[in-house]
Amino acid sequence: MVYDRAMQSEFDIVRTFDDFVTHIKRNGLPEFISFDNDLGLDKNGEVVPDGYAAAKWLVFESGLDLRNLSFNVHSANPVASKQIEGLLTNYIKHLEDNL
Repeated sequence: MVYDRAMQSEFDIVRTFDDFVTHIKRNGLPEFISFDNDLGLDKNGEVVPDGYAAAKWLVFESGLDLRNLSFNVHSANPVASKQIEGLLTNYIKHLEDNL
């Protein structure tokens, strides 16, 4: 998915798992999150936690109510895209069904 660079001012862009967690802890859950999965390597060449890890943190660790979260997955990784979308969709449905 291609985003117009003119829209960047409308988004808070975080590029690492740790920045994602820190941003949400400081600012609360945003109305909309656009997920990428493959976030690259760290300075030592090690694979960093990815977008799926961020989605798992939201579901299993954050303690946040995700029922009003809108999200998009713009990852070019089709398997990870389905994992992120499935996890969040199913969890939000679970929350809505168990009010």
